[in-house]
Amino acid sequence: MIPDRYDRVSRDDDTAMRKKHNIDLRDEIFGSIADKRVTAVIIADDDGIIAGTDTAAQEAKRLGLFVEAILKEGTPVCKGDEIARFQGTPKQIAMAEEVLMGLMAKPSGIATAMSRFIEKAGQRPQIVCGAWKKMPPQLKDSIRRAVTVGGGFFRITPEPFIYLDKNYIEMLGGVQGCLSAVSGLSGFVKVVQLKGRYKDISEEVCEAVHHGAAIIFIDTGLKEDIQRVSASLVGLGLRSSVKIAFGGNIRPAEIDELKTMDIDILDIGRSIVDAPLLDMRLEVACISDT
Repeated sequence: MIPDRYDRVSRDDDTAMRKKHNIDLRDEIFGSIADKRVTAVIIADDDGIIAGTDTAAQEAKRLGLFVEAILKEGTPVCKGDEIARFQGTPKQIAMAEEVLMGLMAKPSGIATAMSRFIEKAGQRPQIVCGAWKKMPPQLKDSIRRAVTVGGGFFRITPEPFIYLDKNYIEMLGGVQGCLSAVSGLSGFVKVVQLKGRYKDISEEVCEAVHHGAAIIFIDTGLKEDIQRVSASLVGLGLRSSVKIAFGGNIRPAEIDELKTMDIDILDIGRSIVDAPLLDMRLEVACISDT
């Protein structure tokens, strides 16, 4: 047992020494072929929509790779299609395998999920994904970009808007109090999240539009609330001027039913941001002398 303990200590010391002196083991591993030129490709292992290639191309250049070709963001791919082709030293190729696919696989999965939701929805309702707000700050830009690449929107409306969620409403004493607090802010679309907490949701929507709401976001997940809100707006003669948005853990299988209902905007959250990554792999295509 003693030799094993000392061997382990020796290995730990060796690792610490390498880190301290910034020694990269790949320099030793590829030492005998360091002067070779390697061409590598990244290949799709699934069907989908490619995203993240702009960032991957920038990172490839930072690694010192020569990018021969890389697909444009938004390009559809089938299993086996080539996503990117680049050249570099063996060490650069090894580093690329650790970095480049990670910049594309998850964004491509999100873009693919968004594209499939849009395809199922058809012309109406508009598909948005606001769940990026729940993700870590360092991921938000990538997710928003992927949603856009997939053909969707990450904002409930392209116009300047104020989103008054359930907590704003709670803190400001209800729907009327919340909208009264922003009544002086002109030039903004007022979006109100309704859950039927204070009154029946059909009464809440009447109160909301009376005080300036232009988009009613039904965030109950209950499909019967869509009809109730729609009927209230029709009864007020305001259906054409007020949009109805709906959300609440919506799954792909529900789209066929939802698109037949009176909804302008459908907010899909977890089913898009938690979409499986689009699998891909890196393969060495050829090795040559420099």
